[in-house]
Amino acid sequence: MFLSGKGTNMAALLYASRQPACPYEIVLVAANDPEAEGLKLAAAEGVDTFALSHKGMARAEHDAAMEKAAKVAGAEYIVLAGYMRILSEAFVQRWEGRMINIHPSLLPKYPGLDTHARAIEAGDSHAGATVHLVTEELDAGEALGQVEVAIWPGDTPEKLANRVRVAEHQLYPRVLADFVSRGNDPEHLLARIRALTLALPQTHERESHGSPGWRAGSEKSGKYFAYFNDQHHGSEHIALLVKTGSMDELLDLVEAQPEAYFKPAYYGASGWIGVILNRPDVDWDNVASWLERSWRQVAPKSATRLIDVADEF
Repeated sequence: MFLSGKGTNMAALLYASRQPACPYEIVLVAANDPEAEGLKLAAAEGVDTFALSHKGMARAEHDAAMEKAAKVAGAEYIVLAGYMRILSEAFVQRWEGRMINIHPSLLPKYPGLDTHARAIEAGDSHAGATVHLVTEELDAGEALGQVEVAIWPGDTPEKLANRVRVAEHQLYPRVLADFVSRGNDPEHLLARIRALTLALPQTHERESHGSPGWRAGSEKSGKYFAYFNDQHHGSEHIALLVKTGSMDELLDLVEAQPEAYFKPAYYGASGWIGVILNRPDVDWDNVASWLERSWRQVAPKSATRLIDVADEF
């Protein structure tokens, strides 16, 4: 977790992490100001800390030092909690999809600074806070959760900020818990698979044996190229089932990478492989490649030509 000041959001996240069944643990609190009050709080609570002033350092150099400390601590995600530094583009890209921030407005309204004053001046009925993924564009990443806070008649930015801060402390732990659990959430994983499959030409969804499935071709004569497996047929996995080129390929992959692949019951006898989704560090580009490869085995030539033409450009 990165911060620059008092660390009130860090404290909210830390104490929430110590509640039963919380799915995340704070392994490091790092700051760009060695005097940041949040570091003292974290140290008093037994959390490892790291501090390095950014003064006199190139942005990328400082980012690399902070990143190294996070990796050494075993961090799988980076959570920004009042970190008052613009991160380098390369750093953000390396942590794409694994770095989140909280912003004191109802994004996309009022990115940047002076959010409370801007909301009051605009005559808004509510201000609030947004937890979002960090992208290269400031405060523009996917919103993961929001909370509204009423603006009172005669409100001041300072009074509003105090109330929004209380709301932030309720929002951030809940959203972070949901976010780090998404890799085991069937609904989230299904939504990602659905988006990838339906982006392929002449593809439609149809349930098969109680599982979502996707076919290439017409509604009448289309053929299945993928299924979503949510621990069905006695499997412990949430997985994508796709076609391999041969049984030998299936068995070789399962033997070489049992953490990533398995031979599914029922479908495995026909050369289908299970790509395990509920595991750390799923390579979604690889998942997309498997889907296209499986789709090509059954898709009409008119559909595959569309992909081939698009690839040429």
